[in-house]
Amino acid sequence: MERILLVEDNEAIVLGLKYLLEQEGFETCVVGSVLDARKIFDDKCFDMALLDVTLPDGDGFTLCKWIMDNHKIPIIFLTAREEESDVVKGFELGAVDYVMKPFRNRELISRIRNGLRRNETKNSDESNLLKCGELCIHPESGKTFVGEKEVNLTKLEFRILSAMLSHPGKIFSREEILAAVWDLYGNYVNDNTLSVTMKRIREKLGDMDGNIIKTVRGMGYRLEEP
Repeated sequence: MERILLVEDNEAIVLGLKYLLEQEGFETCVVGSVLDARKIFDDKCFDMALLDVTLPDGDGFTLCKWIMDNHKIPIIFLTAREEESDVVKGFELGAVDYVMKPFRNRELISRIRNGLRRNETKNSDESNLLKCGELCIHPESGKTFVGEKEVNLTKLEFRILSAMLSHPGKIFSREEILAAVWDLYGNYVNDNTLSVTMKRIREKLGDMDGNIIKTVRGMGYRLEEP
């Protein structure tokens, strides 16, 4: 059962919202202040937090930043404050949604479930990341990055780089790399194709000097560890 932290000091809203969440199968914990919200994390873990912006001992924005820094769970602001600057600030802090009061029950539940799904997808992808220095591959999405820049690779290039990134610092012989991509398209990848492909990978990574993929003469290729 997914557990939600509701940070809200309006008892009328708490009563109805807690009932709604529990009817939808969410375990719901309620606190009414920033201090109590921070304390409760000492004893419990949560899958999501719903935060009011205006709280008796502070504001939801400050609490949001603290939660994001320390617990990294999805956050939805649930507030009557509708100024554009507040909405923008909420999203800039990393909230997955910003819902205005009064809200419609079914819409809120849909937004909560959507935020939880997005977080599951993000965590699944990040747990499988292949990284070495600034080079990063997302196996689930098939995306490759050097720093913040996305690099568009072909399936063959992605397969080769993924194999090398699984074991940074290891020298891969040409034979090992060929074996890793054998029959990818139902065709044999020959030695000349490998040479051309490695050159194209380096070009796309901006690595023409061999600082990322090192050629080890007479042995093969090695992905350099920082």
